[in-house]
Order: sequence, then structure tokens, then C-alpha cells
Amino acid sequence: MSLHIIIIIITGIFSYMGFSDHRFFEKYKFSVSGIKAGEYYRLITSGFLHADWNHFFVNMITLYFFGDYIIYNLGNTGFLIVYFGGIFLGNYLSYYLHKNDLWYSAIGASAGVNAIVFSAITLDPTMKLYLYFFIPIPGIIFALGYLWYTVKGSQNTMSRIGHEAHFGGAIAGVLLTVFLDFNRAFASHPMMTLIIIAALFGSYYYINGKKLI
Repeated sequence: MSLHIIIIIITGIFSYMGFSDHRFFEKYKFSVSGIKAGEYYRLITSGFLHADWNHFFVNMITLYFFGDYIIYNLGNTGFLIVYFGGIFLGNYLSYYLHKNDLWYSAIGASAGVNAIVFSAITLDPTMKLYLYFFIPIPGIIFALGYLWYTVKGSQNTMSRIGHEAHFGGAIAGVLLTVFLDFNRAFASHPMMTLIIIAALFGSYYYINGKKLI
């Protein structure tokens, strides 16, 4: 059984337990107050929880279709590094930007899934992604459009979507892929990869106005 299928199954079990047991859900979700209290495991375990089955299926279907590609190109270890690195770094960015908001909480594997998708785009920026299942667009165009969406979405204080975690996962997917396979990431489409990296940092800090240092 492929590794990404195992991750999907484990996530399904974990999510179901969260649906069924409120205390379990509260214990393992992303929570600024919990992390500040030393419960750092939440930076990872929250990636196994979902709000409902629709939330779960959207994330896991995407992981299903892109997971094989990353395993084929980066191996099982590379897949794990990108996926869990995306969850951790996405949640860490969210924590950093909301560290004074003790009420803030979140759940979902989106940061890890975004890392896998952006890893695939980094390896092949010309790959076709299908918007609304039937409109083909180049990967790099999708990447830039999605990043713009997350940056703008993070400005909406009423939004219940974890845009910061999504953005952080995307950054992780690009940078970890470059680290794992520098030659592959830059050899075929060096300028496209550089544009993605520049857009990741430049668009976020220019539009959002938040700094990590």
C-alpha cells in the first residue's frame, strides 16, 4: 500500500475520532493558548483533524492525486518531509502571526496538502492543473493565483479559513523540494521556480505587511 494512502487512512480515523469525541478534538486541535502552554504536538496533530467529512474529502482527494507524483520523484522519505514539514511550518507561521490571539484555533491537513501540491509545481511548473475540474491552467499560474488568494484572504478578519497556514504550507512545499532535489527543481525551469519563490515571499510581506523578524 502506498504511503500516501496510509496517511489518508490514518487521517480518516483521527478525524472520525475528533467528530465523535469533543474532548479528543479539543486536545489535539491547533490552539494558540495550548501551544503557549507547551503543547507543541498540536502543530502536527491538528493536521489529522477536520471540521467535517467534506473538509476531509477535499484535502484527501487532493493528496491522493498528487501524493503518488511526489513519492515517485522524491521517494517516501521526501514525501514525509514535504507533507509533515508543510503541516508544521504552516501551523508555525499561523502561530507566530496569531501568538497574541489566545482564542485562535484551527484544524485540517491543508498546509500539508498545499506543500505537496506546490512541491509538484516546483518540480514541473508547466504541469496542467484543472480549475473546477475542467479548465486546464499551467501550474505556475495556479500557484501565483492561489498565493494571491491566500494573501488577500488573510486580510479578512472575519474569515474562518486558515490562510496563513495555507500560505506557510505552500512556502514549505517549494523550499523543502528545492532542498531535497535542488538540481531537479532548478534544472528544467529555473526562472519559473525563482518566480514562485519570489512571489511566495514578496507578495505576502508586501500586501500583508507582517514580518517574521
